[in-house]
Amino acid sequence: MMLENYNWQDLGPETQAELLERPAQGIDASIRDRVAGILQQVRTDGDAAVRALTAEIDGVDVADCRVAADEFAAAAAALSRAAVDAIDLAISNVRRFHEAQLPGEVRIETMPGVLCERLTHALDSVGLYVPAGTAPLPSAAIMLAVPAAIAGCPVRVLCTPPRPDGTADPAVLVAASRAGITDVFKIGGAQAVAAMAYGTASVPKVRKIFGPGNAWVTAAKTLVSSDPDGAAIDLPAGPSEVLVIADDSARPGFVAADLLSQAEHGTDSQVMLVTTSPQLAREVADEVEAQLELLSRADIAREALAQSRIITVDSIDAAIAISNRYAPEHLILQFRDARAQLGAIRNAGSVFIGDWSPESVGDYCSGTNHVLPTYGYASAYSGLGIDQFMRHMTVQELSQDGLASLGTAITTLADLEGLDAHAAAVTLRLETEA
Repeated sequence: MMLENYNWQDLGPETQAELLERPAQGIDASIRDRVAGILQQVRTDGDAAVRALTAEIDGVDVADCRVAADEFAAAAAALSRAAVDAIDLAISNVRRFHEAQLPGEVRIETMPGVLCERLTHALDSVGLYVPAGTAPLPSAAIMLAVPAAIAGCPVRVLCTPPRPDGTADPAVLVAASRAGITDVFKIGGAQAVAAMAYGTASVPKVRKIFGPGNAWVTAAKTLVSSDPDGAAIDLPAGPSEVLVIADDSARPGFVAADLLSQAEHGTDSQVMLVTTSPQLAREVADEVEAQLELLSRADIAREALAQSRIITVDSIDAAIAISNRYAPEHLILQFRDARAQLGAIRNAGSVFIGDWSPESVGDYCSGTNHVLPTYGYASAYSGLGIDQFMRHMTVQELSQDGLASLGTAITTLADLEGLDAHAAAVTLRLETEA
């Protein structure tokens, strides 16, 4: 049996902890050193370094990394009407959900004469990275481009690796252009992150970089985010994962399909089933093996399943406690009256309730964003939303009477901290006629 089954109640604390461990992750020192070299190379030599690195790493000589108008046109012509319609539907739903997230005005008088506000601005420039490793990801272009456009970021740059013929994937180009991105560059890997973080003659420097990627991209994002001259990044990223909580009312075929939909992402993905039903556990394991034979990426999924597992528990409450401890990227609830338990779910990137809500809908076109914290970071980070493409700035404006009402408190607190100039900035004003 590919998916090992464990009875949670029979295990000691150490074994329980081991069951919830992710596959070993880490950026190899040699990768980090090589990435640091790539960053410096691009920072020093700009477009020439990008071209040389693309030829060396991707095996493609791209004379002009910017996607031209005729390539956008060719990409649109290459896609079927059904493909374009699917992209448009996804964009529409993602746009509707993210538009609802736009922040409102905050303006309040905390005391008479003391006005406080919070103003919101779009980030000046953002870089979006869409990988194309084992498969192109037009859905990633949608999830990044739509909120960037809604937020109103003036400069929106997208990088995606070139194909062997030197062009970008047509579906990625169509998704990007229809979501409002016109500046697309055929650059992948660490050199793409470097180009966006530091800027070249062709690629604008951006304030923040968004998007998933392999170990090289992750290392590059980590390094540029710690460099004051680099760029901020969106959130910690790791392999895809899903946890399903199910009882005996769940359909084994559905559960198995949900597990496999994440297992096929990559060999380092992890899928978990936590169930109150030993019979369901057995049936799902059988279904996984049967459905696996029908998948084009069966070999990838099989490796992921080797580090995945089924856990049986004695109650839904116990299952939820395990899920909160694991903090999955995706959490699927397939048990009776699942919505009533939603308030107990504390740590998850995105939640899918009921038999008819497969994780795939969130990946593509329900409207929620599929850029989510993985590897347990869902206990501290949120998934991508409008707020990450914006920054907030507070404002205060006081009248003379307003300052007088706060004066004693300010000078007292300043004295407690030994900051005389802070106190003087207030007393000087209070001793001066208006």
